[in-house]
Amino acid sequence: MKRPYYIFSSGRIRRKFNTILFERYEDNAEGLSEETKLLKMEFHTAVCEEEIIELKNTEDISEKDKKFVPVEDIEAFYAFSPLDFNSAFLNFVTQYHIPVHVFNYYGGYAGTYLPRAAVHSGLVTVRQAGFYLRPAERMKIARAFINAASFNILKNLQYYLNRGRPLDECARRIGKLRESIGACETLPQLMGIEGNIRDEYYIAWKTILTNPDPLFRFEKRSKQPPLDPVNALISYGNGFLYSFILTEIYRTALNPAIGYLHEPSDRRFSLSLDVAEIFKPVLIDRIIFKLVNKNMLEPHHFSVGEEQCLLTEPGKKMFIREIDEKLKKTFLHRDMKQEVSFRRLIRLELYKLLRHINREQDYEGFMIWW
Repeated sequence: MKRPYYIFSSGRIRRKFNTILFERYEDNAEGLSEETKLLKMEFHTAVCEEEIIELKNTEDISEKDKKFVPVEDIEAFYAFSPLDFNSAFLNFVTQYHIPVHVFNYYGGYAGTYLPRAAVHSGLVTVRQAGFYLRPAERMKIARAFINAASFNILKNLQYYLNRGRPLDECARRIGKLRESIGACETLPQLMGIEGNIRDEYYIAWKTILTNPDPLFRFEKRSKQPPLDPVNALISYGNGFLYSFILTEIYRTALNPAIGYLHEPSDRRFSLSLDVAEIFKPVLIDRIIFKLVNKNMLEPHHFSVGEEQCLLTEPGKKMFIREIDEKLKKTFLHRDMKQEVSFRRLIRLELYKLLRHINREQDYEGFMIWW
């Protein structure tokens, strides 16, 4: 089975014969020759500990200092540190339909090298654009995204309500806002409702997050850059989810640039943003609650400055390990009557949208039932 590879260390990644080779740069290698820069390599996947390799002090560059990855084994690359690669590498991953997602210094999603479409369908693209161009059809899909996303938010609140947290009033206000979704006739109205729901939800986080450490005090959402550890976790998680969903869209006939809730533009994949709204509460938010409330995070997982807060390399690794395990976790699907993983669930969500675009079945966003 193919799997994602997460790269947390700076280095060079290139084609070597018919496989992929990663060579790590020494962190403090400034002024050294190109040969002696390759002193230490660390290549990470969150799949198993055997895939995590760390070579200690050596100045000899031999085969054991290099990580070879069979190209048939790779679903996608996620680069969380600076990488060097050339056109030969890009041509090679294109042949095997492997996306390369790049994250910036702040841990946010920066961009993707997306090979030519693995699944072509001009008819689907035309139909997908047609739904965008017809306001009533677009609004129907956009409302389905917000309806599902807000339902999953309410489910998170209900979980903590059942454990004695005083969230009754917040849940009531969000429930009232949800009643207005069906009456929205324009996208600005719908986005206004969505923003109000998010505001109420983040107020509830002050009650949900119980870690007494002042480091994890959460006051409000801040972005670009995040100002505190909780906001750093939100931004990092949302950026990863966006890129992961983009990989899944790439495996279907859907065009990731044509969205319905988020306006298409020249520099983003709007459909990824749309679908991510549904799964943020289910995946990212629940992981953050777990990491903070179970005291799994420590000060060394963050780099806190006066005007920004970033996850350090250990913090990034912990978060990615958690979400990778979450994506592999299976549960009994109540409609399919079989075990599916969250990774598979996202692909199924895209197939539901595809059936709507092909006018086979009306789209309804995923709503968690447990």
